Amino acid sequence: MKFGALNLAGLLWLFPLMVLFYVWTDRGRDAVIKNFVHEGLLPEISGTLDMRKRKLKRFLQLCAILCILTGLMRPQWGFSWQEVKRRGLDIIIALDTSNSMLAEDVLPNRLDRSKLAIKDLVKKLQGDRIGLVAFSGTAFLQCPLTVDYNGFMLALDDITVNTIPVGGTSISNAIYTASKSFEGGKKKHKILIIITDGEDLEGGVDAAIARARAEGLTIYCVGIGTSEGELIPIRDEQGRMSFLKDQDGNVVKTHLDESILQKAALETGGIYVKTTGARFGLDVIYDTKLSKLEKEDFKSKMEKRYKERFQIPVLFALILLLLESLVGDRKKEPAAVNPRTVK
Repeated sequence: MKFGALNLAGLLWLFPLMVLFYVWTDRGRDAVIKNFVHEGLLPEISGTLDMRKRKLKRFLQLCAILCILTGLMRPQWGFSWQEVKRRGLDIIIALDTSNSMLAEDVLPNRLDRSKLAIKDLVKKLQGDRIGLVAFSGTAFLQCPLTVDYNGFMLALDDITVNTIPVGGTSISNAIYTASKSFEGGKKKHKILIIITDGEDLEGGVDAAIARARAEGLTIYCVGIGTSEGELIPIRDEQGRMSFLKDQDGNVVKTHLDESILQKAALETGGIYVKTTGARFGLDVIYDTKLSKLEKEDFKSKMEKRYKERFQIPVLFALILLLLESLVGDRKKEPAAVNPRTVK
């Protein structure tokens, strides 16, 4: 047996809480009666109360609550095999993790704003596979193509400017790594979305773009930052803030370089979008381009489909509540004696 909503197991704490609540109310009721009623009158007032029946009613109520909580957790047992076919696009997002992404010309900073926008994009996906490449001086496949959006989110949350130990910015390495991440070479659509400030420090972008075009890779680019530039804030171990400096001790100012991004998008059939305060750009790419592309059939596979059994504990709960309503908590009155029958 397994549970389809095991995350609701925390609700089981309600069961012992209800037990404690019943104990507390019973003791409180007894205390109130003793305060307002003389001890000698207690048998006359509560003499008709059947404590065994009251305990039975409480027991039935608690069992019904336990059954309801179990039903909410969706118990499952027994399964059947079912062929599952998926249709969608293959999308890889290459996210710049260099120090320049700490600039705060886009709030809260370039990197955090990019991660928020990617999460908004994932919410729009319906069966599309998505992967993640982190890059700075080199590139690394952070998450392979998957339809497990929760797993993708976890990989995205783990990304920081320290994810890639090699400094700098290499857009070419991001393109090469993403290109290797697509399975096979006969995909109708290979989509790469690059999110960066465009300051390429390693070179080789022209060759990477030519290879991407030859392999049928369409590159969409999102430029983040401002042309005016912004200083790069950094914090030491004590939390004190300063600004990044170069080897000569000069403060580094990072600028948005759109030329490389525009070229990559133009030569591979994609589009370039610049982030603004109101819109990040990923929504524009998806709504105007990706959502209109023909989706492909992914390889079908057999999956176990477990049978839902939540109806059983819910049915037991209804039966228990019905029985509880039929149980009274008063003693039966003795049958009255007809004086005419007494000789």
